[in-house]
Amino acid sequence: MKRILLIAGLTSLVFTGCSQMTVLRTQEMKAVGSEVEMRLDSVAAQLAQQNDSLRAELDSTKALLEASSLAQKRMQAEITMLSRRVSDESERNDSRQEEIIYRLDMLLGKSDKILAKKVVVSGAPAPVSMDSLEREAEKLVEAEAMFNTARSDYHRGEFKLAYSGFKQVYEQMKQGELAENSLYWMALCLIDVNQVDKAKKVFARMSEAFPDGAKTCPALFKLANLYGEDCDIDMQKQYLQKILSTKSCEKSAEFEQAAEMLQEILEKEDKKAAGEPVDACVPVVREAAPAPAPTPAPVSDAAAPAPQAPAAP
Repeated sequence: MKRILLIAGLTSLVFTGCSQMTVLRTQEMKAVGSEVEMRLDSVAAQLAQQNDSLRAELDSTKALLEASSLAQKRMQAEITMLSRRVSDESERNDSRQEEIIYRLDMLLGKSDKILAKKVVVSGAPAPVSMDSLEREAEKLVEAEAMFNTARSDYHRGEFKLAYSGFKQVYEQMKQGELAENSLYWMALCLIDVNQVDKAKKVFARMSEAFPDGAKTCPALFKLANLYGEDCDIDMQKQYLQKILSTKSCEKSAEFEQAAEMLQEILEKEDKKAAGEPVDACVPVVREAAPAPAPTPAPVSDAAAPAPQAPAAP
């Protein structure tokens, strides 16, 4: 009986101790759980703060990238503009260099002619005075400057202004290479303002006044083309044959082109005569001219050509 009571007491004591230990373990686990939750909350708060910081950095980086992209686009636009300016300036410099070289060539050629002139006094030749040489040189330089300005106006599309400049040069020089070139460019201006009939007359008179000039062959070839555009085949052949019969044109580019063009016309005429089908010529339709312009007067002296220049278109 005592053993039973002892066992019962021990059992009760064991159960009581286990119960107390369970309570302690439960409290410990709750404390640990609370501590874990606190740590998790702290970590979550830190992560949220880091996330906000990262988002702020990403937004800042995105803004920087956008600003950088915009700045890059602006730089590309500026580089493009600068490249165009450099290209334009290069073209201007090339044009200026060409004009300077042309002017120097003209001066060198004209200076030799001026220095070679003699004035006959009392039947004996005498050297030209320095004042006369200076005046001739000044006149030449002034005419060349006007010619270069007119040529620049022409390339800018200011055909009427260019025409007036070339006309002024021609009226000042009357003879020589500058006068011939001025008439040639005057005719080009007339073509560009659709006064083709006037241009034809200027080209024709120019080729008569300067038969051995540097612009004679190009002028004759342009005449052939203009008459061809009007389907005036007889006049076209006439000017093509004139190119082929002009000795100064034999080594020009216009000589070979004229030969080929004339051959094509003759072959077409042979086919037509044989009854073979050929393409009909269709005249070029041009717009009405803005204003009429008189043509140069006929050359009265072949030894000293001085055709009258047409009025400004």
